[in-house]
Amino acid sequence: MIAGQTHYNQPFFTEFIRMKTRALKRFRERLARDEAVNGLWVTLESATVTEIAVAIGMDWVVIDAEHGHLDWKDINEHVRAGLRSDTVVLVRLAERSTSLAKRALDIGADGVVIPWMESVGQLEDAVRDCRYPPEGRRGIGGERATAWGHCLAEHTAEANEHVLVVPLIESVAAIPHVPAMCKVDGVDVFFFGPADFSATAGHRGQWEGPGVADQILALKDTITAAGKHCGLMTTSVKDLMQRREQGFRMFGIGSDTGLLSRALHQALLTVGGDRLPATSLDPADGRVVQSKLACPPRVLCPDRPAVVTDLDDASSVELQPGVIFRPLAGGFCGARGLTTGTATLEPEAFLPCHSHPCTESVTVLEGEAEFTVEGRVYRLGPLDTMVIPRWLPHATRNPDATQPARLHNTFGMTPPARDLVSTEFARRDMPSSSTGLPGFERVIRFASAPRSFRAGSASEFVDLFNESLHPGIEMSSGIIRVQPGGELPAHVLACDQSVCVIDGNATCTVEGQRYSLAGLSTAMVPRGRVHAIVNESSKAVDIIWGCASPIPNRIPVDETCATEPGAAWSSADE
Repeated sequence: MIAGQTHYNQPFFTEFIRMKTRALKRFRERLARDEAVNGLWVTLESATVTEIAVAIGMDWVVIDAEHGHLDWKDINEHVRAGLRSDTVVLVRLAERSTSLAKRALDIGADGVVIPWMESVGQLEDAVRDCRYPPEGRRGIGGERATAWGHCLAEHTAEANEHVLVVPLIESVAAIPHVPAMCKVDGVDVFFFGPADFSATAGHRGQWEGPGVADQILALKDTITAAGKHCGLMTTSVKDLMQRREQGFRMFGIGSDTGLLSRALHQALLTVGGDRLPATSLDPADGRVVQSKLACPPRVLCPDRPAVVTDLDDASSVELQPGVIFRPLAGGFCGARGLTTGTATLEPEAFLPCHSHPCTESVTVLEGEAEFTVEGRVYRLGPLDTMVIPRWLPHATRNPDATQPARLHNTFGMTPPARDLVSTEFARRDMPSSSTGLPGFERVIRFASAPRSFRAGSASEFVDLFNESLHPGIEMSSGIIRVQPGGELPAHVLACDQSVCVIDGNATCTVEGQRYSLAGLSTAMVPRGRVHAIVNESSKAVDIIWGCASPIPNRIPVDETCATEPGAAWSSADE
């Protein structure tokens, strides 16, 4: 009777196994027809995540056992959720390992994703891990893959042919070996990890650092020319469409946590309550995110064009022998309530004590500068900033006897007025760590200043001054460092702004007009003009911005408002 029962159930167990064979064949057939296979990266414990992916017809899921906290019980439940479906279930192993590959395949995974594949030998070992002898070294187990031993012959006869082995290319060390890796039997598709690839290229923390995108595309071309296929994770719907055009075919639509976060952000944006978490996971450290509008409010409709001034084209004003000021934004180009420019002090040049009826900020660009404020003496180096409120007497000197000093100045009026001050003040040298006298001058030491990452990608902000940092001030300013490939997305301000590139080369797009800014070139962007800044170069860009408002109130808008002529105001809200 036992033998009879086994014979009676054999067709069921055989069909149980062949259902996943069908999914694997379908996966490969779609790739062979140059069709996309779309999937989900799973990192959460609940097998319901995989059940949902299966229910809506995902072509594949990857259960991530390299990062995160999934244990083998969790992995087993996810694999179980994908049984008897047309969704291929893969397990991303923590490393290339015979024992890990055997375990994942034994519990019923349709294949494995192997991290850090860098050579032909490593890839050949990975394939052998997943094949039964004599071609490989996978042991024969009585687990789910063989229907708990009921279908040993059936499964072992077809597993070597059908199991997927997907190598992850995520290191520059793999580049010279990829052509030969394409010749390894048993590999249909290669998957890229851009973030790790960038880290190995020296750009840690960036999705695709300088040159990495081109390297990945070149490797993709090599792989597809060899008759194999390429995949990677996509970051948005726009990125997905771009990757399709580039020739990738295995697409990670997202991870479960990433898609959940994306949906939550989108919902919160519509009600103006979005925020970004901090690595501390403390809500107090979170960063508020503003909603992105389809177009700017009609009330901000601009009445002046943006104007770019190059340093070589700026006029020169001799303030004192050896002290030359060159305005870069101000009344001459239509700015209101704001003047910016550079001051060059020859060796040991001195600008006597004076005051202004507006706030002045001075950032050292080259050399050193000595500032004396009511007798208090500060010495500043490159990118250090002195903020001096209205009517506060101060003097400036270049202490170097051989090298000139160059400063960037921002004034909260157009044009700035200057009154000489004859009052004598007792000299008092301030410590090199001093940040100024509370309620009076403020010193920002760039090296130790707090950074924020509240807007744009691969960009860090140093706030120099604003209403919250310096109550009673009438303008605001800061320094932005934009890494290669980084950007400040399209936005609009309710005040005039000066954008000066002090190091590197940036592209500023203002409502369809592209401007290349470098070497202290300055864009005066009037109130209401939508603009975006991107670093398309291979080195970081430093920018000093100044706003004719104590709180700039940046309003993000759709990118087309900056890139397409006329798009910003064609359908603006009344």
